[in-house]
Parts: sequence; C-alpha cells; structure tokens
Amino acid sequence: MSILAWIEDQRKLKILNAPKYNHPTSDGSRGLWTRCDNCGVILYVKHLKKNQHLCFGCGYHIQMNSHEKIEHLIDSGTWRSLDEMLSPSDPLEFSDQKSYPERLKEAQERTGLQDAVQTGTGLLYGIPVALGVMDFNFMGGSMGSVVGEKITRLIEYATEKGLTLILVSASGGARMQEGILSLMQMAKISAALQVYQSCANLLYISVLTSPTTGGVTASFAMLGDLIMAEPKALIGFAGRRVIEQTLQEQLPEDFQTSEYLLHHGLLDLIVPRSFLKQALSEMITLYKEAPFKNSGFIPSDVIRYSRRNRFNLLTEEQSNRKSSQKWKIWLQNSKVTGLSVTSNG
Repeated sequence: MSILAWIEDQRKLKILNAPKYNHPTSDGSRGLWTRCDNCGVILYVKHLKKNQHLCFGCGYHIQMNSHEKIEHLIDSGTWRSLDEMLSPSDPLEFSDQKSYPERLKEAQERTGLQDAVQTGTGLLYGIPVALGVMDFNFMGGSMGSVVGEKITRLIEYATEKGLTLILVSASGGARMQEGILSLMQMAKISAALQVYQSCANLLYISVLTSPTTGGVTASFAMLGDLIMAEPKALIGFAGRRVIEQTLQEQLPEDFQTSEYLLHHGLLDLIVPRSFLKQALSEMITLYKEAPFKNSGFIPSDVIRYSRRNRFNLLTEEQSNRKSSQKWKIWLQNSKVTGLSVTSNG
C-alpha cells in the first residue's frame, strides 16, 4: 500500500468515526438565517418568527410549522390536543431507498410530531373552536391513515360538541407509502364532513396555505363552507408541468396561485396572515348571530367516538397493532392466491 492510499484510508476512517451533530427535534430550527423564496432577501430567523414569518422585504408568506400556526391562531393557554399519541404503522411493508418506518422515525425526530397533522380544541378570541393544522415539514404534509383518522375524529368531536371547525391545510397530497389506504382517507373525511355540514348544520372554515395539492385539495380542503387562503399560496391538484404536457399549452404565470383561484371562483377570501385570526373571529361571530338558521341533528349511527367510549393510550396502541397485523395477513394470503395489490399514491 502506498503512503497516499494509507493517508486516504485514514481520512475516510476519521470522517466515519466523527461524532454526528444532532439537530433539535422539536423546535423546527433552520439556523440563524434564512432566505426569502420570493425576493431572495436574507432574513434573521429570530426576527422572522416575531413577524409571523412574513418577509421584511416583499411581504411574502414564508412557511410556518404547525406549532407556530397554532400559537398564532389560538389564545395562549387554551390549546388542548386530541389524539396526539396516534402513530402510523407500516401495513404494506413499503420500501424505496429507505423503508417507510425509517422515514417516519426521521420525520418524528425532526419535527417532534407523530404524524403530519395536529388536532385539538382551543379558544380563538374567546370563541371555542376545533382546529386541525397540517405540518408540511413532516413528509411533505402527506395524508396517510393517521392524518385521515385524526381529522375524522376531530370532525366527529366538533359535531358532537357543536364546535366551529377550522382546518389549516399544507400538504403534498396522499402518502404513497400507504397506497390505497391513504386514498381511502379522502372519502372517510368527506363523509364525516357531510354529517357535520349537512346534518348538524355547523360551520366549517378551510384555510389553505402554501402548498395545498393532491388528494387534500381533492377532498376536505375544498369542501369548506368558507374557503380562505394566504396570498400567493400554491394551490392545485396535479403539477403545473403535468398539466402543460397534457394540454400542450403554456399556462399563465399566476396559474395555481390563490389569486388565480379567487378570480375563477374557487376561493371566497384571500387573507394576509397578520389578519387571519381577526378575520376568522369575525366570520364565526357573524355566523353565530345570523338569523333564520335551521337547527341541525346528529344521526345516531355515525358518531363512533362518543365521550364514554374513546380510546385511551393503551387500547389505542393495541388497536393499531391489531389492524396492522390483519393487513399483513391479508397481503400474505393475497400473494398466495395470486391476487395483486397495486395503487398510485
């Protein structure tokens, strides 16, 4: 072995044995400085957080995590989380460059969340609301079984308690690692919303932030009684390039922005982040004081999780493991009998 080869081997060993720096798991820190995606101005993160992540140069709405959105919308000390220990499993045993459990573990350590949505109740300027907030930092805010289940439970709880429902979306769509199971969540959430809106006659406000795409746009994000969005938010179903290649046409520059959707009647309001809490409060107050409202009802066969039979942490985990085991047995039987299970996430 030459001296150069020995030096190279020692360098590689030194790199491999070097201690790795562990980033904070729950504060979503991106360092001291960041850059605006719109104008390119360098921004001090500490000052940016105090300004609700609005660029000082151009006013662009920079992405916030779910903790920051909850802190911005809910009165201090009133937030009560629901189903926070509900965690995903891997029924399809999905693997690409990494296995699905590995990707989940990385996202959980990085964000401090169990999955891509936080749900709970709190006060918004003293008004009790049920709030669900998606977090794009967790696997692109993708909607899997846990996201669908937590949002469905939140809707059912809001229906039972007569609370105004607010869902803040930020998602890349359905989670491909869960295949058809993730697509099933679209129908499940929509069915729960139908009872909430059409039977109980309660108010559902959908708030769209950038980006809101795919299966989330195709389901609960666009089903609100009132649909609001942040300025210049990316909102759509398929990607811009896919649509251009399909239509063989050049799309407008502002295509799939909140301004474009408002112009074509798909949104009700565009509200800057600094006025969002006040706007929500005024809309809820206006709804509550409106005359000639029809009283709603709750069908007895649709509320699955009443106060007396909600899962505790132990039964929740037992149920998760049991469901995961059933899926694995079903998949094994499908392989034996020659059935194929395919899906586009």
